[in-house]
Amino acid sequence: MEPIYIPRLTKLPDGTETIEFKEFFQDLETLTPVQGVCRVTHKGNFLETAVKADTIITLCCDRCLQQYNHRLSVETAEFLWLTDGEAIDPEEIPLDEDLIIEEMVETLPKDGTFDVGSWIYEQLCLELPQRKLCSADCGGITLSPSQTEQPDARWSALEALRGQLPN
Repeated sequence: MEPIYIPRLTKLPDGTETIEFKEFFQDLETLTPVQGVCRVTHKGNFLETAVKADTIITLCCDRCLQQYNHRLSVETAEFLWLTDGEAIDPEEIPLDEDLIIEEMVETLPKDGTFDVGSWIYEQLCLELPQRKLCSADCGGITLSPSQTEQPDARWSALEALRGQLPN
């Protein structure tokens, strides 16, 4: 996806560019291409961005460690403030200090570009589930009866140590 030159948006009808896409993102492993629509509107001193997209990804269940397919959908909007100077370099943000809420906004230079592909990728990454479960009733890893009857010999040294410790 080509970045959008921000001053060009002001010359478009309603200052809006709508991009329909169906493509794979390099750093996001998906089974199907990410497809959707992104709308970027120039509103004077900020850009209003909105995206609706979906794809299918393969995840690994946190309980049973089996792989499963998950539909990843995103429908979000965000304001990106335009500044006269350069955009804030993420490397310059002090990580050891508390930030004021007014400082926690994303900015772009008025005469710069907006990388639509990176923005969509970030929105998809934010929608990835924190807790990956193949189903709500996933029972976890199933052990065969032989695994539960005989203890693993590698734990024998710890078992001997446990016998020496007071309760």
